[in-house]
Amino acid sequence: MTTPLAPYLPLLVVLLLAGVLAMIIPQVTSRLGPKRPSTTKSAPFEAGSESSGPARQRFAVKFYVIALLFIVFDVEAVFLYPWAVNFQALGWFGYMEMLVFASTLVVGLIYVWKKGALDWES
Repeated sequence: MTTPLAPYLPLLVVLLLAGVLAMIIPQVTSRLGPKRPSTTKSAPFEAGSESSGPARQRFAVKFYVIALLFIVFDVEAVFLYPWAVNFQALGWFGYMEMLVFASTLVVGLIYVWKKGALDWES
């Protein structure tokens, strides 16, 4: 007798196995791995330079603008892939829609570039 959920049994097994391995592997490596602490390994590291100032300092808005721009263009890449896969089926209408979408993003990029949001020196 089969149930409607029977096809999902292999997926459940894989998810359980992945969860168990996600808990076991870090434990095994922490117990079996070498432990040679040193001052160099214990020092905080960021981009190869010594840290300066307190950890709780304010960041310039420019960092957040760059992060938002990254997300916008990352979302554009997410939309480009399915469009490229269905390019022939969409025809000229799909081409024009993507042209409008991409040109809107390019205009936005030119705007933030002209405003100086991408200049790290200032």
